[in-house]
Amino acid sequence: MNTIIPTSNRRVVITGLGAVTPVGNSAKDTWAALAAGRSGIAKITRFDPTGCNAQIAGEVKNFDPTRLLDAPLHPRGLNEAPLNQVLTQKDVKKFGRFTHLGSVAAVEAYADSGLDAHRAELNSERMGVNLGVGLGGLPEMEAMHDTWKTGGYRKISPFFIIQIAPNLLAGEVSLLLDFKGPNMSVASACATSGHAIGEAAAAIARGDVEVMIAGGSESTITPLAIGAFAQMRALSTRNDNPEAASRPYDVNRDGFVLGEGSVVFVLEEYEQAVRRGARIYAEVRGYGATADAYHLSSLAPGAEGSARAMVAALNRSGLGTMDVDYVSAHATSTPGGDGEEATAIATVFADNKTNLNVSGVKSMTGHLLGGAGSMGAFAAVKAIQEGLVPPTINLTDVDPVCAATGLNFTPNSAVKKEVRAALANSFGFGGTNASLVFAKV
Repeated sequence: MNTIIPTSNRRVVITGLGAVTPVGNSAKDTWAALAAGRSGIAKITRFDPTGCNAQIAGEVKNFDPTRLLDAPLHPRGLNEAPLNQVLTQKDVKKFGRFTHLGSVAAVEAYADSGLDAHRAELNSERMGVNLGVGLGGLPEMEAMHDTWKTGGYRKISPFFIIQIAPNLLAGEVSLLLDFKGPNMSVASACATSGHAIGEAAAAIARGDVEVMIAGGSESTITPLAIGAFAQMRALSTRNDNPEAASRPYDVNRDGFVLGEGSVVFVLEEYEQAVRRGARIYAEVRGYGATADAYHLSSLAPGAEGSARAMVAALNRSGLGTMDVDYVSAHATSTPGGDGEEATAIATVFADNKTNLNVSGVKSMTGHLLGGAGSMGAFAAVKAIQEGLVPPTINLTDVDPVCAATGLNFTPNSAVKKEVRAALANSFGFGGTNASLVFAKV
């Protein structure tokens, strides 16, 4: 495993957070739920799942993308019309649900960063967006297909392509906030938003931009998605007890639970953040991206590719394994994947098992697919800021394979401790892996 040498000395920090998730419609509420070990998984309401053996999901609840902002924003300057709400009712019809969720999370992150008060001093051409989505507008595809089948071509909406195209979230956020730098969308399955954050940080580090909005979004709780994952025997069928269904590392886990939502970060060049007096949550210290080249839907034995991603991220960070206090694991609650990742973590952190906490927040949120990487990164960053490791809930009987690694999976209750640095993993179909290292400033 070769050491990766950084190509730039520019530091990258996180100055804004936004979240719309199954456990909360803001970053504040999402963290409160994670810290309390509160599940957001319940019976599916977005469609009638009768006849499917998996009938539960992590849905976003009571979500209104047209709600007025707490305070108006002025991304185009004080002399231009303010941004008072993220989306209008017309916008809701025009965009897919993943864009609704992601736009709200991105605007929250922007407002949280405090950048708005400094826009007159900042160059919009040095501010970019990298927001990923795994499957795009699947609900809108299913609905429009039904419309076409019953009403013909004339009933197809002229907004259909805008509803489903994966990069339209990044495009809409760029328009809303007047970010004129790089504008792109990563699509790498469940590693999507891990890669988006890593690539956005790299753009700042090499000097392309000063600010990036980065993260991911997903909304695919639909008959086809649930049905397809169920046919793969990948989903939990614990329909009678939804809150206990997602149980990473537990011997009785029976599959993952699909979730929806968006988590978004504002990344910023360190010196600029300091000059404007920004609150800094954490520093992005390292990023590793690898491929298993083994199987399209299963981790390599011992999660060998995942281990290489972690090592690459650590090498780039300049930190050692003893400096890391927490791993926010991918931990989907699948019978095979949890053990393989745990083996990889134990291999990489072989000299630090006594101090290291590992946890899987999908036990509470379900699996956000394209939003999973940023959800796991959120847990890592907040753990650093708050000095609190969120738990793996529903962990009552650790799988012997996982127990044999000797890792502490932070069962059922949060742990108060100093977190100097944390690593977040996200892996996806196609054998794609992303690891991120964050640290205190």
